[in-house]
Amino acid sequence: MNGSFQFIDIIFFAMVAAFLVLRLRSVLGRRTGNERPPQENPYSRRVDKRGDNVVDLPNRKGDMIPEAYRGTPVEAGLTQIKLADPAFSPDDFLMGARQAFEMIVTAYARGDAQTLRPLLSDEVYGNFMNGIDARERAGETMEFELVGIRKTAIEGARMEGNNAFVTVHYTSEQVSVIRDAEGHVVEGDPNQVSKVDDVWTFARDTTSPDPAWFLVETTAVDEEV
Repeated sequence: MNGSFQFIDIIFFAMVAAFLVLRLRSVLGRRTGNERPPQENPYSRRVDKRGDNVVDLPNRKGDMIPEAYRGTPVEAGLTQIKLADPAFSPDDFLMGARQAFEMIVTAYARGDAQTLRPLLSDEVYGNFMNGIDARERAGETMEFELVGIRKTAIEGARMEGNNAFVTVHYTSEQVSVIRDAEGHVVEGDPNQVSKVDDVWTFARDTTSPDPAWFLVETTAVDEEV
């Protein structure tokens, strides 16, 4: 009798062991020999005031490089900026760059130096002010309407030391007219909407607590009706 009970116990424990093995495989997966080698966690571990270990987990959406830039030369530059500034998000940057474009071109047309100053590098601010001063000396005024921004896209990104640079290509529709002191049109057509392509480069010191980006270079690519 004792031998029979021992045999039944062995069968029972074997079934339990088999069940546990199957459950572990379903939860953890089984090795196939093609697994990626373990990678170092890029997010540092810190200790909070309570002495507990806390892992700084990333915002997964913000960490992703948008699909449009993957596999392109821009991806490497965006990744470098992301490593220097983990809070950097290409999508959020483009939203800000779009708003900055509207503010800057509108302020330039109005001759609004106060709005331009915090958005531009010293060199670009000087160039813009030269244009504004030239208009004022000639007694000219600029009428400007940004009809719409068709497209914004990052076409360049890089790190130079601690400074991040991102180049944005804008395609917009504008109406721009310059009138003389008598109100006569000397440049542009008030009834014509032109498609304008601009390439602007923004820069930021990634070690600075100030999150602001500054416009450091502008190029007008072309213009057409």
